Amino acid sequence: MRTAALCGVVVGVLCVGWVLFLYLTDNNPYGPKRTLSDFFTPLAAVACQVLLRRYYANGPGLGKSVGAGMLASLLVALVAAAGMYTFSRLAGPELIAQHLAEARQLLASTKQLYLKQPNGLQQYEATLRNLAHTPQGFAQDEFAKKLLLGLVLSIPGGVFLRK
Repeated sequence: MRTAALCGVVVGVLCVGWVLFLYLTDNNPYGPKRTLSDFFTPLAAVACQVLLRRYYANGPGLGKSVGAGMLASLLVALVAAAGMYTFSRLAGPELIAQHLAEARQLLASTKQLYLKQPNGLQQYEATLRNLAHTPQGFAQDEFAKKLLLGLVLSIPGGVFLRK
């Protein structure tokens, strides 16, 4: 539990730090560069499983290994989502409006690619409708992406590192 908590919270704070770094370097903290921190979550899960393996002479077993990775992923997602919500509330609606304008412009420039696909117009409209536009939306997006990627990759890591 302590190992998962340590790895999860540290990497969650690292994800929040990445968003702050993007903001302080005049990059869009809500844009595509933010998703680079999604890869920190599986690294936290695997690092937790490696550290857990060191504690046990015969290996932690499948349940403990996978469970520790999943718990670390959950904590990363919770801390990152809370940080994103707090950042969004403190940064104000102007930054969100700027992001939405950039996202709509990017979608408008790729509209022809959508229209070439079957049901492309519906996909385009759904993408446009599903853009996060509130602090809660950004936090929910952050939580879902981090948790999904972390859980999916913590299972094979746990199987491999169970000994």
